[in-house]
Amino acid sequence: MKHETSQFLPLSPASLHILLALAGEDLHGYGIMQEIARQSAGQYKLGPGTLYDNLKKLMLLGLIEETSSRSSTDDPRRRYYRLKGLGRNVRHSTRTPSTDKSGPVERESCLKSSIRRTSILR
Repeated sequence: MKHETSQFLPLSPASLHILLALAGEDLHGYGIMQEIARQSAGQYKLGPGTLYDNLKKLMLLGLIEETSSRSSTDDPRRRYYRLKGLGRNVRHSTRTPSTDKSGPVERESCLKSSIRRTSILR
């Protein structure tokens, strides 16, 4: 598994946040943006251009896939995304406290350090 996932590392902050957001359930684009904001306590915000560029890249890499609508009441234009097995492996191989232990304190710490790294890069 290590060899298979190492080619995808390191992940960009946006890609890492998307994989973390999709860890719990399938989400549509706006839902991913909301989940990222929730997980980061509003500290990290992903705009639609960055989101959809990264979703396309992650799909081409085989880390996530587009799924069908969740229910008949959903807008048919809404696209849902989910982690594929390889995406889960890559998320786990990042060795961040949030992916190793999945506790709220560890996840918050990981997201805060990711936010700091992102702020430095801007």
